[in-house]
Amino acid sequence: MRILFFGDGPWAQKSLEYLINLSGVTICGVVLRYDNPDFLLKKIAEKNSISVYIEKNVNCNNFLNFCKNLAFDLGVSMSFNQIIKSKLREIPQNGFINCHAGKLPNYRGRNIINWALINDEKEIGVTAHYIDDSIDTGAIITQSSITISESDNYRTLLFKATDKCAEVLIRAVQKIKDGNVAAKKQSHINGSYFSYRREGDELIDWNWSSRRIHNFIRALVAPAPGAQTFLRQKKIYIWKSEETDFPNYISTPGEVIRKDKDGIIVKTGDNAIKINLISYGEEEDKVVPGISVGQRLGINLYQKIIELENSIRQLTKNNG
Repeated sequence: MRILFFGDGPWAQKSLEYLINLSGVTICGVVLRYDNPDFLLKKIAEKNSISVYIEKNVNCNNFLNFCKNLAFDLGVSMSFNQIIKSKLREIPQNGFINCHAGKLPNYRGRNIINWALINDEKEIGVTAHYIDDSIDTGAIITQSSITISESDNYRTLLFKATDKCAEVLIRAVQKIKDGNVAAKKQSHINGSYFSYRREGDELIDWNWSSRRIHNFIRALVAPAPGAQTFLRQKKIYIWKSEETDFPNYISTPGEVIRKDKDGIIVKTGDNAIKINLISYGEEEDKVVPGISVGQRLGINLYQKIIELENSIRQLTKNNG
């Protein structure tokens, strides 16, 4: 069976290595992202004498004609950033498949591992499915799960999912090659969809519960951009936290209420949380926070409103 592989990143690298060693499979080409090609993936392909292609629009007529002449049997898309439209999907007799780090029909969309941790899930799914006209809605070929432990964070789950995705993909390809696929249509009534995370989504709301903040912090550790807050209007990055057994009482969320050798205790919406590691810039060294008791983290919206009103008054005065 001839496969044309579209991919990017560690998942694609691991999956391509698995596919190269799969009996009865020939990789007839690897298509890289156009805007930021994965040169590690390119190196793997070239080491195995596989042609590499970079195409600005994989749905254009020239590339469609090229694919027809390539005569491949199955398309595999792995972290590729272009939509595989119907004309391209119809070229190989076995269509196109994708591997997704969500237990479809739940957790469709983007940044799924981050969202699963934020939602306090106890497992994540990895699903190999056919690509159709919508996002992550194609029929399921095979599926597996990864348990989320209390010690897991985004980095550890990313490594686990990289290996699991390659394994799930190989099982799907083997089924297709052997002609024994029993693909299961997804239910579109109860499925959930998550958008990609944008700039500003990393800000902590200290009114949240301690558990929610802790999950948020571990969901955004590197290589994610880090959970963020402000100290005296300067952004800081939070990389590690610890749940504490504090009483539930009303006070000011975001206020530092205790300072320990290994971190600071910050008041939250229900009780408190220990912050163990911070940095004063995304690329700066991570340190144990030395923030004094009584300091407040976050944005004071009331103060911002007053500053804005004062600025408007000053502009009005200057303009006569």
